[in-house]
Amino acid sequence: MNQIVGNMASIFSKIAAGEIPSYKCAEDEQFYAFLDINPLVKGHTLVIPRREVDYIFDMDDDELAAFQLFAKRVALAVGKAFPCKKVAQVVLGLEVPHAHIHLIPMQSEQDADFRREKLKLTTEEFQEIAAKIREEFV
Repeated sequence: MNQIVGNMASIFSKIAAGEIPSYKCAEDEQFYAFLDINPLVKGHTLVIPRREVDYIFDMDDDELAAFQLFAKRVALAVGKAFPCKKVAQVVLGLEVPHAHIHLIPMQSEQDADFRREKLKLTTEEFQEIAAKIREEFV
């Protein structure tokens, strides 16, 4: 397994541990979901494993399957909280060395274009969005 180099916890590990504040949408023992603070659209959520692993395909099969099933539950909650045509699942990003899935409610494929300008939301808006997703998470 390709683990994080050194003893430095990733920013995502610190978020999941509660060391850095986040807008939590869902969690269990293995995984954590929270709002992207630079969202493409309202409801843009990140899903991470609590265990530090840099590359999603370094996860063993059982962990990867559980990760996808958790992400599916979060995506269903996002879709209910923010009605859309589909919730996109995007795996990309080299800036944080921690596996993560972006869940993005879409009306069109442009909603999942990372080159577009990000939304600027208030703390209250982020709190309301996270609460809506938490209410729908089963």
